Amino acid sequence: MAQITVQFTYFTGIKRAIFHNLHLIGSWDENGRYSQQWRSHQMQQIIAEDGCPGFQTTVELDDFQLGWLFHWGVMLDSPAGNKLWGIPTEISDRSNCDRYRSFTLQSPDNGQSQQQRYYLVHSRRLGAQPYYLPSESQPALRFAVWSPNARNVEVVFGNSSSGYIADDVFRDDPEFGMNPHLGPFPMLRTEEGIWQTDVTISPELADLSHFDHVPYMFRITNEGGRVVYRTDLYSRCQIGKGNTNPDGKPFSSRYQDKYARPFSGKYQDLDGTKSCSVVVNPETVTKHFQEPVWPEQEFIPEQEFWSDEFSLERPIPQRVEDLVIYELHVGSLGYGRNRPGNFEDAIALLPYLVDLGINAVELLPMAEFRDKVNWGYETSHYFALEYSAGGRDQLKHFIRECHRHGIAVILDVVYNHFNPDGERAEWAYDSDIPEHNIYYWYEGNSGDYFYPDGRHFPEGGYLDNWSTGYAPRFHEEMVRKMFVSSAVTLMEEFHVDGFRVDQTTSMHSYNQLHADGRPISNANIFGAKFLREWTRTIKQIRPNALLIAEDHSDWDKVTESPDVGGLGFDAAWYANFYHHLIGDARQGTEYAKLIPTAGYGTNEPLAMDKFAGALGWSGHKKVVYHESHDEAGNSYFKEGNHRIESRRTIVAAANAAPLIGDTRRYAEARCRFAFGMSILSAGTPMFLMGEEIGAQKPYRFSDFMDNREDLLSDRQTHGQRLFQFYQDLIQMRRNHSGLRSHLIDILSVHNANRVIAFRRWDINEEFLVVASLNNQSFSFGYTINNSRIEDGQWREIFNSDASLYGGNSVGNFGFDIFAANGYINPIVPANGFVVFQRQST
Repeated sequence: MAQITVQFTYFTGIKRAIFHNLHLIGSWDENGRYSQQWRSHQMQQIIAEDGCPGFQTTVELDDFQLGWLFHWGVMLDSPAGNKLWGIPTEISDRSNCDRYRSFTLQSPDNGQSQQQRYYLVHSRRLGAQPYYLPSESQPALRFAVWSPNARNVEVVFGNSSSGYIADDVFRDDPEFGMNPHLGPFPMLRTEEGIWQTDVTISPELADLSHFDHVPYMFRITNEGGRVVYRTDLYSRCQIGKGNTNPDGKPFSSRYQDKYARPFSGKYQDLDGTKSCSVVVNPETVTKHFQEPVWPEQEFIPEQEFWSDEFSLERPIPQRVEDLVIYELHVGSLGYGRNRPGNFEDAIALLPYLVDLGINAVELLPMAEFRDKVNWGYETSHYFALEYSAGGRDQLKHFIRECHRHGIAVILDVVYNHFNPDGERAEWAYDSDIPEHNIYYWYEGNSGDYFYPDGRHFPEGGYLDNWSTGYAPRFHEEMVRKMFVSSAVTLMEEFHVDGFRVDQTTSMHSYNQLHADGRPISNANIFGAKFLREWTRTIKQIRPNALLIAEDHSDWDKVTESPDVGGLGFDAAWYANFYHHLIGDARQGTEYAKLIPTAGYGTNEPLAMDKFAGALGWSGHKKVVYHESHDEAGNSYFKEGNHRIESRRTIVAAANAAPLIGDTRRYAEARCRFAFGMSILSAGTPMFLMGEEIGAQKPYRFSDFMDNREDLLSDRQTHGQRLFQFYQDLIQMRRNHSGLRSHLIDILSVHNANRVIAFRRWDINEEFLVVASLNNQSFSFGYTINNSRIEDGQWREIFNSDASLYGGNSVGNFGFDIFAANGYINPIVPANGFVVFQRQST
């Protein structure tokens, strides 16, 4: 019986050695023949060419089984537990969620063993990566790109002054951005349609340091024979810092035409989504936050940079339920300056955030995006950090400072669409044929449609999903791996603590054909497969990563384990909580809209019962908020010819009346009610920057630069009392485990009286919250009767109407009140709430 040797390699793709005791498990028996009883083999740890730990073993299979299909995977010990299945990738079958690799046994090629490889992530596989040659201590450089339809690929180099290479026949003219003294280097096609350089063919690549911060692009001869220039989607840096798109034209005025956007020839003015990628050593960090030159001159090893990252006095929260999240848009900082905010502004804000008491910041997207005056939801490069904000190393400095202050960093990431203007990035990367547009889902063949490309006409096989671009190709493993690998890179290299994934509903529920709007169930199924692969991979590497979905389906599977068919998130955004509490850009009576309705100043009943339903549901692994970036000025509805826009809470609370005198006093009281219901709920509370000082200006993606708030100054002036209220209430939640639990019990609701009462508790303590949006106080008490109210003493520990916060000090003055036979009669302020803690007997 002849044997065929098959070598199996499991590449981790991360530098930390966190996996141990790996065993290959395969569908063969001790004789090397196919078996449904899978066999186990110990794997040996190696250091792979990427410098990361890997695991390897060989198996002898019977050549009688040539042509047979075998399956395999690995079991491993990881930070998430022992003897876990190490393949997070599901097979490409819409009706099957199994996770294994497959291969067909083939005859040996020139006596070589058959190779089977699995890459957990591609963080060190694709892009411009360190590459370790045998017996060499310093890394070489390898370029690799996935381009399965290409006829030929080369890596070409630009110059650091312009950062751009034009689409022009005079490619050797340095005026066009091409570096005539470096490259081009050929790239060879390997497995899975990956092209990579070879140091034996291009020996100049033997030393990575010679290419440090050199701009480059891939010159691709695409499927149709057209030469195109494409950026590296795995690049760690895109050189552009501005908004100019030269549209493939040279920047010399003698070549300009009326269709080209003028380009100064300076990288500072160039849109980074179209600029050259830049070679960066991922194992070093800038020693200083900023230097007056680019590229920077002083770098230190990443281990040294992160060595003093944490403070024992200020631990980082490890659970979603322990978070109080501050939604921060870096671009909206920098008040008074003629530029978007940056990481320097963000670091300067940290003492303010520490005083406020939050323990997590959620950054709006910081991956490279189009148009620097933007929220960041049009991502083009998932490994490159927005250069106009300060780039990759400044983000690392910001995260380190956050950790030193006890603040976790959650990063908003966008996988439901790419930058709609994706030329030189994802769009038509290596083919002009729509169904071969490798990063986009295309349903059917282009011949099925009268207008097949779908870019300018309502036709074509691309998919819409209620986002601002076409749906990604989630059935393609290489596309899923790019998203997965970028998240792991942000965790491993940047020490990000968690992620908020934008519009997951667009991936698993909203997909429809651009041509006629019919739903595409396959896309929804593979979108869910991607999300499970993403959460599984992250949790296998870091079990305490904080994973939050912006999901509007209220599907319970979103926060269930992938092992039982869930998507694996720790929590999901709960938009209904907002709509019942604020919801000022919604027509009709579907939602309670408590704050803007109360803002009319009448005494009519409020739909407290509708809000009570949302409040009660907050304990189902939800992130709740009374204001978010989407809702603070960007949502709207039309009433006749009028556009009714959403507003900041304090503006909604006064129905847009001038905030002076009693109007402001009432508005601030309702703001205190809104934040109180959020932070005292059973969900994880979040709020948008500026709410803590009563920000009034509309927050819109189109003109946020014109509506920035002076947070530091307002804290000391008209926002002082509200800031103090936020401080104290945040601290109370953080001090009491019973207020951080998922347990909540609605005890009493009265629409006419505008009152709601609910209980919060854990095994150690119990609380009663009584809240009112009535314009008159219940100064002689408000009777609540519910058998679930424990008899005994209840002590007022917080009153939103305290004079310290600008209230009238109507309440129980910190004294004990008594409950008997399910009855309790607390004094309740107008437009406010009181919190009682049950006293032990």
